[in-house]
Amino acid sequence: MPLALLPDRAIVSVTGADASSFLQGLLTCNVETLPEGEARLGALLSPQGKILFDFLVSRVPDGYRLDTAREKAADLVKRLTLYRLRAQVTVEASPLVVAVGWGGDAPAAALRDGRLATLGWRIYAAEAPAADADAAAYAAHRIGLGVPEGGADFPFGDAFPHEALMDQIGGVDFKKGCYVGQEVVSRMQHRGTARTRIVPLAYRDGAAATPGEPVVAGERSLGQTGSGVGERGLAMLRIDRLGEALAAGEPVLAGGRTVEVEKPGFATFAWPV
Repeated sequence: MPLALLPDRAIVSVTGADASSFLQGLLTCNVETLPEGEARLGALLSPQGKILFDFLVSRVPDGYRLDTAREKAADLVKRLTLYRLRAQVTVEASPLVVAVGWGGDAPAAALRDGRLATLGWRIYAAEAPAADADAAAYAAHRIGLGVPEGGADFPFGDAFPHEALMDQIGGVDFKKGCYVGQEVVSRMQHRGTARTRIVPLAYRDGAAATPGEPVVAGERSLGQTGSGVGERGLAMLRIDRLGEALAAGEPVLAGGRTVEVEKPGFATFAWPV
């Protein structure tokens, strides 16, 4: 049952009498149905429907916690504060540390990861708990399951929720009311126009390519690599072009290395065979 600290993650707290209605009108996920003990994937989008911030949302007695990329935490506080207007909410950075565990039963104080049960659970604590694994071990676990993360696998401000698989792992509620960017996301869902997806890569020839390397098949540009650990990685690819390449028998190369492209085990979108 490994436990790792995640120093690249930070907590933003949103508290106050209007915290629930405030976030419900902004985020892609449904905070009103969020049960105790769960950390649910969500995002704050641009009006054009692109992901500005992604995070795991969980309840506290007086509001919510947003577990987000540390490098984006201060910007998230500023953006939410701009939306606050007359809402009775307080948005501020929290000093809590973030730890993650997987592969065993969760402690009583842990929150299950709502994206996938196999991802594990999160702990938010005032003091760092004793860890027996590191962030790289957790990254390998996450990548092996095919779960992307903002900043590592897609650039903030330039990816739609469908491309980041948020529709597949509980990050978008298509039945809730309006939120920022909702019209674009709903249109992609109902028209089935998401041709680009983040998918796992298995490298045949050694370690995974560094992020941002081109993924090609013959003369076709398929996309670019995201995070990778060992011989596994993720990449954002055009699935339609991948299908053409596979039909033509063309090998797929990521950063010049031969790879096998896989469909995530949890995914329900169409896949070229």
